[in-house]
Amino acid sequence: MKTDRPVNLNLFPQPIAAIVSISHRITGAALFVGVAFALYALDLALSSPAGFAEAAAMLHKPLPMFILFGLLFVLMFHIIAGIKHLLLDFHIGDTYAAAKNGAVAVVVLAVLSTVVLGALLW
Repeated sequence: MKTDRPVNLNLFPQPIAAIVSISHRITGAALFVGVAFALYALDLALSSPAGFAEAAAMLHKPLPMFILFGLLFVLMFHIIAGIKHLLLDFHIGDTYAAAKNGAVAVVVLAVLSTVVLGALLW
């Protein structure tokens, strides 16, 4: 008997390539929102020498430093995932195995570059 009822699709678990692709979009939105914090800190630092000292003191507190590291990670992830997507436009790494390896490489490179840049900044 044929039924016209909708089929229950199991959407989870997703492959890592799909998760990285969705995360690329999410990090783009997070960067848009996080620019407000970065612009506030930049405006404060460039306003006067006292503002620079205030911005430096603010960034030594745990929550603003966590926000800044989060923004740095989001930026690095978004850039590296964007490069991966550009390579896919040229049909480089568009097989299933290459997409999986590329997605893992995006996550690993984003974490490593965040650690390196964070160590250089502080």
